[in-house]
Amino acid sequence: MKCARQHDRMRKPGNDEMSDKAAARLKSDGWTIVETSGFVHLIGPLWHRLVGGEHKYALATEDKHHNRRGLVQGGVLMTFADRTCGMTARYVSGKPTLATVQLDTHFVEAGKIGEVLVSKPRVVRSTRSLIFISTEVTVDKRCIAMANGVFKILKNE
Repeated sequence: MKCARQHDRMRKPGNDEMSDKAAARLKSDGWTIVETSGFVHLIGPLWHRLVGGEHKYALATEDKHHNRRGLVQGGVLMTFADRTCGMTARYVSGKPTLATVQLDTHFVEAGKIGEVLVSKPRVVRSTRSLIFISTEVTVDKRCIAMANGVFKILKNE
């Protein structure tokens, strides 16, 4: 019953308005929507911007991202970290096809619905076949999660 009440509270009018405001703010700050498909399309839209050669990604959290406590679901944070690290690995390697070999995630603080998550992946090391990459998922100056990933460069099929 408690979950149902929280879910109803999250569906109050204004959530769509909150998403629209976040999208307008991201657009005005130079972010562009990343084209996605499949599973990642379900959590998006994802946003991207390049600042001084650094790739940054954003996700405006909405009602669909909440867990039973009304906070951002951990799986959303992991998916966001995985996709943003993978996209950065693709840009750096110039290769179109990579696979996540490993992703270690640490949840540091709860994210709240309505907040904009930001990921700034950085390459730690790159070899001919593997890319080691790290990111922090933040909201303003708060660290929400940290992730370290290893991505395998696949041969073109």
